[in-house]
Amino acid sequence: MNDCIFCKIINNEIPSKTIHEDELVKVIMSIDPVTNGHLLILPKKHYTNILDINEIIVTHSLKLTKDKLYPLLKEKLNCDGLTISENNFLGQEIKHFHIHLIPRYKDDNIDFNIIKENINDLDEVFNNLTK
Repeated sequence: MNDCIFCKIINNEIPSKTIHEDELVKVIMSIDPVTNGHLLILPKKHYTNILDINEIIVTHSLKLTKDKLYPLLKEKLNCDGLTISENNFLGQEIKHFHIHLIPRYKDDNIDFNIIKENINDLDEVFNNLTK
């Protein structure tokens, strides 16, 4: 995609702080981090979201996270945990599939703004999903 900022980063048309690169993905530091060490895994091929992504990319990304990226974050930044997230449609600012790796730290005060009043009864939701 010609106007995709992530495609431009992948093609080195826009500079990035690249942590890892291989034939399938490029891993960069987020320019708008939630915590220190917030990384983005970008597939080199343009996919819009979870509905059109190749499963090999997802598997590769999670294996890379498990084997290299999370250990790197733990060793170098002493993070206490890791949140892995990926947005589709609502909340997806850039329409190029990407995975957020957000290192978690004790007292990082990340608030996902969950409004309990908006959560339906568990049985009701279960019945909706299974009928």
